[in-house]
Amino acid sequence: MTSTPSQELAELHDILKAKSVQFGTFTLASGQTSDVYVDCRLTTCHPRAMPLIGRLFLRKMEEKEWFPDAVGGLTMGADPIAFAIARESLERMPPVECFVVRKERKSHGMQKVVEGVESTAGRRVVIIEDVCTKGESTGLAIENARSVGMTIIGAICLIDREAGATELLRDKYGLELASIFKLSDFKK
Repeated sequence: MTSTPSQELAELHDILKAKSVQFGTFTLASGQTSDVYVDCRLTTCHPRAMPLIGRLFLRKMEEKEWFPDAVGGLTMGADPIAFAIARESLERMPPVECFVVRKERKSHGMQKVVEGVESTAGRRVVIIEDVCTKGESTGLAIENARSVGMTIIGAICLIDREAGATELLRDKYGLELASIFKLSDFKK
């Protein structure tokens, strides 16, 4: 039996709620204190969640009319999401490639900052993130992807903590940030 998009969204929400969203007192990477901690890797690396994530991100890109050549983001949070999108895109034409963005250029070998695609110049891409708080990690991925000639058409995160990422990406980079979920979706 085939699931509907709303059923897939509900199932992914349930997996995230069970595995990735914790309540308590936590210090975030940004230095802020929060009563909610989100570790999306516990979901994005889960075999049942992977196809759901891939399909939901592809649907979000179609909804936004973003048709990228490839998707990727800052390693490591974005990696399993980008891989899931690429895998699920095989059901569509043309398929979407994926890539990994390093925080800094390698000091050896080819000294790449973007890995996984043969050519980067002129590639239309969507930057992917697991959790967006202030948007700084997403911004670094954007800067590094742009530095190798990629054209960023938008950004999507799995969970937007609603703490400034949307505004940062709009004001500093001129890009829209879409999300599959908002943190408020888990506080109900």
